[in-house]
This record gives sequence, C-alpha cells and structure tokens, in this order.
Amino acid sequence: QVQLVESGGGWVQTGGSLRLSCTVSGGTGGSYAVAWFRQAPGKEHEFVAALRRPNGATYYGDSLKGRFTMSRDNAKNTVYLQMNSLKPEDTGVYYCARQMNPIASTISAKYRYAYWGQGTQVTVSS
Repeated sequence: QVQLVESGGGWVQTGGSLRLSCTVSGGTGGSYAVAWFRQAPGKEHEFVAALRRPNGATYYGDSLKGRFTMSRDNAKNTVYLQMNSLKPEDTGVYYCARQMNPIASTISAKYRYAYWGQGTQVTVSS
C-alpha cells in the first residue's frame, strides 16, 4: 500500500519561506516520480515540481523555478519542497503525488499520478 504524507505547511508573510515534506511509504523501489501540485480556492490543480527516482532529475512549473527547489533524502524516503520569496498567489493546498515509470513529457500531467497525499495548507499573507 503506497502512502504519501505531507507536512510543513502553514502561514507566512509575503517574502517568507516554508519547507514542505512528503514521506513516501510502500513500494519505494523502482522508477517513479514524486511531484508537488497545488490548488488554490476555486482553481484547478497546478503542477509545481517533480523529482524522478532513481536519477534525481527535477522539473518545475513555469515561473516557479528559482523560487522553489525540490530535493530528497533517500534514507528517509522523503522529498522536500523549499519555497522562498513566497507571494500571496502561492496560497493553496499543496499535495504530493507519485507516478510509476515516469517520462519527461508527462511529468506534469496530473492524470499520471495514481497516489496522492492528503494535502497541506500554505497561506501567504500580503
């Protein structure tokens, strides 16, 4: 049973930073990708970033690279999303998700991710 558990969300002022964590359990071998998506109130899920295993390649949503950085701790089966220079428009629920046997062309495609965490709220105040 694959499970993903996010943590690290919270409230921060504009310009602040947060680090989200996503711990994956069950079926952690093989080739897969863990991604972050976010959903603002009344909007669709938006791709934020992804990290492939085992090669560690990272991908970012348009305009997020440079402020957001994804990393991993293999020993803990945990990936992180470091978010800097946060803006009010970064507010939303952040979800981590996993897809098996990823390919670069669909790394940001929500439908490719079969397993999702429960989400963690990020609120950036102006």
